[in-house]
Amino acid sequence: MGLTNTQLRDHLDAVAANDKVVAAAIERCGYPEERIRPTGYKTLLRTIVGQQVSVAAAASVWNKLEAELGEDMHAHELLARDFDTLRACGLSRQKQGYARSLCELVASGELAFDSLPEDDEEAIAELTRIKGIGRWSAEIYLLFAEGRQDIWPAGDLAVQEAVGRLLELPARPSEKETRALGDKWRPYRGAMAIFTWHTYNNAAL
Repeated sequence: MGLTNTQLRDHLDAVAANDKVVAAAIERCGYPEERIRPTGYKTLLRTIVGQQVSVAAAASVWNKLEAELGEDMHAHELLARDFDTLRACGLSRQKQGYARSLCELVASGELAFDSLPEDDEEAIAELTRIKGIGRWSAEIYLLFAEGRQDIWPAGDLAVQEAVGRLLELPARPSEKETRALGDKWRPYRGAMAIFTWHTYNNAAL
């Protein structure tokens, strides 16, 4: 389960107690709302479906998949479908490759979502074994589905932009710079990531 509203407030308050800039930003923008996704492989399958398409298009494909595979969308059900069937649901050849990679790892037991490594970097390494799932997607899963409190998706452009504004930097920091800048917010970088998305479109910052 992702970080709850109570956890977000507690973690941000802990950061703000040692960081006047963050404290002032919370005062201006308020606290973010929780972003919680279900644990399990379906959340990453939905991530694959949604890559590089609009929200509406992704929802349409997902609904067709659900109608074809059943609401539970068991991995073996997807693996049993041929190319044309999945294509009719809206999955391109590339996305079918990604979806099959995920389902094969799940069906074989090589990837178990209920027993991912406790170490964040090891868990990211496990998830990025799936074709089409990069570091960012793995971090988003661990933050929104598992609620890991110190996940810091420094490669996210909105996080970079918001950190630049927050710290009044002359330009948007790079991924490497954003990762380094976030070190001072350990062990609550997950809450700070969600806060940066909250402030990204907030005129008060």
